[in-house]
Amino acid sequence: MAFQITGPDKESAERFAKAVFLVVDDFQGMRSMLRDILRNCGANASAIDMAANGSEAVTMLGKRRYDVVLCDFDLGPGKNGQQVLEEAKHRQLVGPGSCWVMVTAEKSTETVMGAGEYQPDAYLVKPITETMLSGRLARLWQKKGSFAAIDKAMAAHDYLKAIRLCDERLTTDRANAADLLRLKCDLLLKVGDPDAARKVYESILAQRDVPWAQVGLARLHFQGGDLEAARDLLEQVVDINRSYLEAYDWLARTQLALGDTEGAQAVLGRAVALSPNSVTRQKNLGEIDLKLGNLDGAERAFRKSVALGKHSILKTADAYLGLAKAYGGKANPVEAMKVLAEVGKEFDTPEVQLKAKLTEGLVHRQAGNEAAAREAARSVAELLDQSAAQLDSTTSIEMAQFMLTSGETEKALAVLDAEVRNNPENGQLLAEVDKVLEGTDLAEQGRAMIEATRLESIEMMNRGVLLAREERYEDAVSAMRAARDKMPANVRVLLNFSYVLLVALQKTGYDRDRIREARECLLRANTLSPGEKRFAQLMSLLENLEREAASRQD
Repeated sequence: MAFQITGPDKESAERFAKAVFLVVDDFQGMRSMLRDILRNCGANASAIDMAANGSEAVTMLGKRRYDVVLCDFDLGPGKNGQQVLEEAKHRQLVGPGSCWVMVTAEKSTETVMGAGEYQPDAYLVKPITETMLSGRLARLWQKKGSFAAIDKAMAAHDYLKAIRLCDERLTTDRANAADLLRLKCDLLLKVGDPDAARKVYESILAQRDVPWAQVGLARLHFQGGDLEAARDLLEQVVDINRSYLEAYDWLARTQLALGDTEGAQAVLGRAVALSPNSVTRQKNLGEIDLKLGNLDGAERAFRKSVALGKHSILKTADAYLGLAKAYGGKANPVEAMKVLAEVGKEFDTPEVQLKAKLTEGLVHRQAGNEAAAREAARSVAELLDQSAAQLDSTTSIEMAQFMLTSGETEKALAVLDAEVRNNPENGQLLAEVDKVLEGTDLAEQGRAMIEATRLESIEMMNRGVLLAREERYEDAVSAMRAARDKMPANVRVLLNFSYVLLVALQKTGYDRDRIREARECLLRANTLSPGEKRFAQLMSLLENLEREAASRQD
């Protein structure tokens, strides 16, 4: 009589038979061994893909949706397992229904902490046995079943449906309630509904202190401008949960916003000591050290960020530029220029070209080479004329200050004018602009110009909305398009333009080009300022218009 598998073992065998696997290891023998274990557990040979290095793994993750990824940490030259995981999460190549198992012989704290920041579902320490792997996957599958439909909705970028599915699961699945609530909050913030997320966080915290809910609520305090409340809550988290790294990052960010630069430096220093392998955290620490004049600390942090970022999707030009500035501050222009040459090879964008040329000018000035600094300023002015690069406010302020002191007055004022146009209601930025003008011969003239720009920008932001309310839809669209063209990084303009386009579409009928234009504006606004409540509302309206148009065609 043939033996029959029943009960949980049968369910697990069925899952193995249906699942799609990716095995990532740089040793052929280890890949073969894991493949054989999976086949012995019931997996189909055709459903087991294998990658020999990190880059190959990322390519395969982009082509196929995997139910299980078994990824070694040490993958030889190139990306390591942590970097494969961070890219998979960053690019949404794996969802909440997938199982990511980190396979490693590494047991060091920094390795575990670094990989843990991207939340693999499990660790397996070599050597691995069939019993070990099948048992761990069986437990993970039992939990992950709650997320299958949600995962599918997220993969289709239907985040509103994913939220509804979370609510449905929460009515029956108490075992996974915490993970479902956390995912729901993440989705609510993604679609720009912070009020709903706040209610969930507060309901959880009314029962007990949960670190992720505390950090989530602190983020909302921060985004709402209540910086003291954010700081107090985050300090409570790090005091009690000393390994909760996300809290350190947000606490440092909050302290910077409060003007406590030294406090932010101390907090990030503690976080880096716990987990030194974060590209972004090392870069942030370097920027703070540079701001405080701690050039040795800045050099160490930027060097670490550059080294860690070599094979990471989180690699940033700012780490290279910061390292060059640290060298410049230490009177080492030769090394600074070497780094700038490297950044030009690694990043070929108009934004980086501008930043690199600005940094070059600053390094020359620090070295006392004023003629070279002025030449760099002229090159910056030419690049500004030639490109449509969008710079962050910090860089724009730094650039304007450098150009004012280099004789490029007209360009400096134009940079400040553009910043005010895009941020006419940002009091902190307006104060920084005023500080740049302070003490110059242009102070009075510049301030008058900036105030006129601020008032004009506010009027332009609102004019199209007022015209739409008067049902002058074509005039409204024209007015907001002109405002968008003049203020391409003004979030309120982008949202108002999208609103006017969608209201006009409701009245005048479906137009594919205007739908596309509205979507581009919304996505741009969400990139500049993630989590805006109006983004979710307007995106929902846009999707409803598309569904109605599709149903009429059917």
